[in-house]
Amino acid sequence: MELLERRRALIEERLHEVVDGVDPEALSDEVRHVTLSGGKRVRPMVTILACETVGGTAEEAVEFGVGIELVHNASLVIDDIIDRSELRRGTESAWAEFGYGPAIITSDGLLGEAFDLFASDPDAMRVVTESMVELGVGEATELSAMPSNEAEYMTLARRKTGALFRAAAELGAIAAGSDGFTVEALGEYAERVGIAFQIRDDVLDEIADAEELGKPTGHDAEMDRPSVVQVTDLTPDEANSRARAEADRALEALDRVEVADPEAELYLRELAEFVVERER
Repeated sequence: MELLERRRALIEERLHEVVDGVDPEALSDEVRHVTLSGGKRVRPMVTILACETVGGTAEEAVEFGVGIELVHNASLVIDDIIDRSELRRGTESAWAEFGYGPAIITSDGLLGEAFDLFASDPDAMRVVTESMVELGVGEATELSAMPSNEAEYMTLARRKTGALFRAAAELGAIAAGSDGFTVEALGEYAERVGIAFQIRDDVLDEIADAEELGKPTGHDAEMDRPSVVQVTDLTPDEANSRARAEADRALEALDRVEVADPEAELYLRELAEFVVERER
């Protein structure tokens, strides 16, 4: 656990450095509000752990990890505007705090800082660009062609959540200099973890306490959003079983990876369990 905290501290330190370097000051304040107000840092941790699993170091992966966290935060800013969500991580969302225009500029600023971190590696740029295309298609689909069954929901979950998780793991493998087979296996692992994460998120929106969750609940139903509970006839327990199945497939993908650091790989396995069992 101490080593896990060291990795998280490395991410937080670099995040603070990036935010402190943002100009002008008004944009820096808004970026700071979005990025430093909490968060699990799951995606950058996946980047670092994936890198270490196949023989790289945390230091080699931290730039890409921070970059994918910035992309993730940029997407959350837009999600909150679309959903009219006033809370994020227990504090006011960017648009609620600063207004719509500044929030959109904040999202743009986050993406600019992120791509600056990826710019030195063409493979990293490709992976992140592909994930953002998937994310954009997912967002557009959600707004224009709501899924009407479980299969369509799973495709949407892969695009909206799985794609960035996949990119996070693939970036870690790239940082470690891995071959294409390893990059793909780690990518599949993380994509399935991301889908499980999204399913569980939908379930929590349905059943969790808002104060404990740190954001409003019942929002999917109120906004007619395509959560797994709204789109399908699955009960929360049945939806959790779907999440469990995705986590199991993630672990099967991880089995294909040649492991150099068993401790890092163990953390990836524990993450697949955590996303299914988490309460917030």
